[in-house]
Amino acid sequence: MRLLVAGGDRVDAGKTTFSVGLLAHLAEVDHAPVGFKPRAGNDYWFDHDDVQAATGDGRLYGKDATRLAAASAGDVRPEAINPVHRLWRPTPGRQGLLGESDRTFLVDRVTGGGSETDLDTQFVVNGEAESDGDLPDLVKNTLPLADATRVSSIPEFNDLMADRYLPAFERVADRIRATDTAVVESYSDIALPLDDVGFDAVAVVEPTRCRVYAADRYLKACEVARGSARDGQLEERVGAVVEMLDPLARVELPALSGEAQNDPASVAEANREAYHALLDAV
Repeated sequence: MRLLVAGGDRVDAGKTTFSVGLLAHLAEVDHAPVGFKPRAGNDYWFDHDDVQAATGDGRLYGKDATRLAAASAGDVRPEAINPVHRLWRPTPGRQGLLGESDRTFLVDRVTGGGSETDLDTQFVVNGEAESDGDLPDLVKNTLPLADATRVSSIPEFNDLMADRYLPAFERVADRIRATDTAVVESYSDIALPLDDVGFDAVAVVEPTRCRVYAADRYLKACEVARGSARDGQLEERVGAVVEMLDPLARVELPALSGEAQNDPASVAEANREAYHALLDAV
């Protein structure tokens, strides 16, 4: 069984809290679920504590993947369920290498391994940010960047995407398909983080509510949205997909304290109705 959790808001939709609670709920009903987040990122400025914690071990991962790994069955490392993690930093008034406004990416961690024992981690450095002095000393001094690939143009990055990033996504997709019970969390408000996984049901979450969709209809709507040039996006946004669909269920999500959000069992209890509706859609 493969369940997709996507977000209706670009920021703070509640995807990770919902996914962690879903993993706890599935564990309660005798599944051995594993959470996945194919793409993730955090910001050197806004998420500095998380960056310090990871880079202190010479690693690069974020809070979302850490929470999903901890809630998964077995001994799971964040990098194994999150093949690509991007570290950003604010650059007010400037455009980043990839066309970002007021921020730019510093380093990507690309993990091509498909298991806990075969991680095959590589780093990609924004050469333009490095030459401009935007790469913080903390990052330079803690991550193993001496042999990292440097990219300084979009064509270089596109070539690297085909050579390293896409194989990493393919490997994690293989692992998701081989997992008996998988919860896959998307990123930002992107409708579909991976192609050809074969989801069984979809939850779209945002503050105050969850909407449940039949996977076949949701994936078909993703194909339709992908063929539309109206917004010039390379990836389908959740809003463009769900506007074509009627949900199977709408469930109100309660507000949770910070303490409750950090306890998967408490999240599972609070969102039980939504999880039942999602599993009914499988």
